[in-house]
Amino acid sequence: METPLSSPTTDKEDSVQGPATSQHLGRLLQALLGNRAIEAIRFREFRLLWAGQALTGMATWMDQVARGWLMYELTNSPVQLGLVRGIQAIPILLLSPLAGTAADRYDRKTQVIIAQVMDMVMYATVAWLIFTGKVQPWHVYVTAIGMSTVQSFQHPSRAAMVADSVPTSHLTNAIGLNSISFNVCRSTGPALAGMLIAMFGTGSSYAVQAAFYLLATMATIRIRPASLSFDDSLRRAARKVSFGRSIVEGWKFSWNNENVRIGLLITTLASLFIIPFSTLLPVFAKDVLGVGATGQGMLLTGMGIGALCSAVLIASLGDRLPRGIVMLGGVALYGVSVVAFSLSPFFKLSFPLMIVVGLFHVSSHALVQTVVQSYTSSEFRGRVMSLYHQTHFVHTMGSVLIGTLASLWGAQLAVGSMAAMGALSMVIIYVKIPRARLIR
Repeated sequence: METPLSSPTTDKEDSVQGPATSQHLGRLLQALLGNRAIEAIRFREFRLLWAGQALTGMATWMDQVARGWLMYELTNSPVQLGLVRGIQAIPILLLSPLAGTAADRYDRKTQVIIAQVMDMVMYATVAWLIFTGKVQPWHVYVTAIGMSTVQSFQHPSRAAMVADSVPTSHLTNAIGLNSISFNVCRSTGPALAGMLIAMFGTGSSYAVQAAFYLLATMATIRIRPASLSFDDSLRRAARKVSFGRSIVEGWKFSWNNENVRIGLLITTLASLFIIPFSTLLPVFAKDVLGVGATGQGMLLTGMGIGALCSAVLIASLGDRLPRGIVMLGGVALYGVSVVAFSLSPFFKLSFPLMIVVGLFHVSSHALVQTVVQSYTSSEFRGRVMSLYHQTHFVHTMGSVLIGTLASLWGAQLAVGSMAAMGALSMVIIYVKIPRARLIR
């Protein structure tokens, strides 16, 4: 007698195995979502925001490569290469106060969508100009200013929406997850842009960047405004006050709230003295370590690895961190590790030091942003985050300063002395402002 191909027992096992497999996958998914490192992903609105930020982050980091490459292709001028980056800081300085006030007066979701659509159109326009052979240097300048202007309005609204989309107890985790996304995009975006440019030309990178913004806009549209915690009555009340008075009120709140003031002070000092060291990485790679462009890429990769590990740690620990101590200690060690990097004459030592630098780098951003948002009431959050966003301009000024010092003293002394000042400033805050170390 032949053995039946499918016995009743086998059929029964199969019928049980299907639901069992589904239950197993369900439990696995629940365990994954219950992981401390990604707790905030459980909230639908934050999940959509996070997806949108990851997509726009990829496009923005791709633009870091594509815009510089395009300008150099068109002009073969290092001066214009630097200038097209420098002018992007101007809208941030001038428009951030208006952008923050707008984020507190009008619907934040609408502002983010409008900004993303405008960015998408500009990226698509540049792609079309390249594909048709009509692109000129002035197009690169105009779109650079345009994108910086749009992003000046986008960042405060998006940052405020993050705090609105999760309970306060999950805010550190949410910002940590954003930091993870930021560092992954920083590592993969430029590589993707370089690959596309090498294979299909610069226009292909801009086309993909436009596609990323389209997908981000689709995700943002799905956010339910009613699920966000911001009370619309606060917007109506804010609109009864002039823009100028609203800006001043935001500045007063940021100054009078000691925790917010300390957070902004820490990130400002880090942006001025420590973070600009990366401006001179080409000098270290070529003249100090002798490893060229390939070595520079490896140094940036090492920093990205450290930053990613730190972001995962912050997201995992969430609000259980003693944030004041970690902020001050992290930024101080950030400065010390940059000093150590500046003194290293060997690439084999410099690479692990860059991992350490990246590990402490996140404390000057993710943790500070958590403190600033945690201690800011929702009606002021857009204006306060616009002040936080203006530290990008401080970073630009720090880059100019460190470049000037490098021309006078050399790159190693310039980086080491400025990073030491940054570390020392954290010690001074610890001693002179006792409240800083008590922030939770």
